[in-house]
Amino acid sequence: MPAYVAFLRAVNVGGTGKLPMAELTAMCRAEGYADVQTYIASGNVVFRTPASAARVKQVLGRRLLAFAGKPVGVVVRTAAEMGAVHAANPFSHAAPNRVVAIFLDSAPPPETLAGVRGRKAEEMRLGQREIYVHYGEGMGSSKLVIPAAKEGTARNMNTVAKLAMMAAAIDR
Repeated sequence: MPAYVAFLRAVNVGGTGKLPMAELTAMCRAEGYADVQTYIASGNVVFRTPASAARVKQVLGRRLLAFAGKPVGVVVRTAAEMGAVHAANPFSHAAPNRVVAIFLDSAPPPETLAGVRGRKAEEMRLGQREIYVHYGEGMGSSKLVIPAAKEGTARNMNTVAKLAMMAAAIDR
C-alpha cells in the first residue's frame, strides 16, 4: 500500500480556513487510510492507502468541502515524488526556510516565469509539477506574484524534507 502526502491549500494560515489537525486525521481514518500523521497545523497529512492519488484528491476534497462549506484545494504526492521534489531543489545551497516548492496538480506551463510580477531578488526554477522559489531576502517583504501558482500551495524545504522522510518511513 503506497504512502502519500496531501497538502491542503490555505488552511490555518493567516486566520483563514480553520481546520484542526485532529479533524483532518479523523477524515483520513474514516476513509480507511492507514498510518495517518499530520505535520504542523498548515494542512499536511501523510498516510497509506491503495487508492490512486486522483482518488485521494477527490475524496479529501469532498470531505473538506463538507467540513468547511467551501472548496479546499488538495494537492497529493507519493512518497517517491516527495523525495524527488526534495532532491531536485535547485537552491539546496540556500537556507531551507527561504526556499519553497509550490506544489501544482500539473506541470507548470513553459511561460510561467515570464508571467511573474513584483520580482526583486527572488530566484525561480520550474520543476516537474512544482515551482521552486528562493526568497533570498525573505518572504515577508516579497511582492512576488506568480499567476501560475494560484491553484498551488507552497511549503518550505524544511517542511518538504520532513514530509518526505515521514512518507518514506511508512511507504510499503
